Amino acid sequence: MRVRLLRGVGVATAVYGVAVSVVPDLLARPSGLVDEEGRVASATRISLRPLAWRDAASGLALALAPEGPALRTAAYVRIAADLGDAVLLGMTLPDRDRRRKAVAVSVGWGALSVLGLLGGGVSRPVGVGLRRGRR
Repeated sequence: MRVRLLRGVGVATAVYGVAVSVVPDLLARPSGLVDEEGRVASATRISLRPLAWRDAASGLALALAPEGPALRTAAYVRIAADLGDAVLLGMTLPDRDRRRKAVAVSVGWGALSVLGLLGGGVSRPVGVGLRRGRR
């Protein structure tokens, strides 16, 4: 497992989730969820905030979970969320170009978590293998 990669994905996801929770337009505009004048409807903002909060929470779990089964589970949750985003946004966004971009971004983030899980980093208990100085 590549713990640093998983932690990085977690931090980035948590920060993005908090940002979109505060300013849903950060997700709505690139996704094409705007009216003819380019405005984001209040209902769209309301519906995006829980999605963003999910990202903040799952990212935080990935960033802070203890190494081992908890971190692995947090990564699986993050991967499931990213793949779910790819499928759902890829099927429902307003135009083909935006659907393709959403799928690429979602699959890309999910792939980073998969790489983190499959990575060849060696896991060892704290303190094992550390050299102590001579006295």
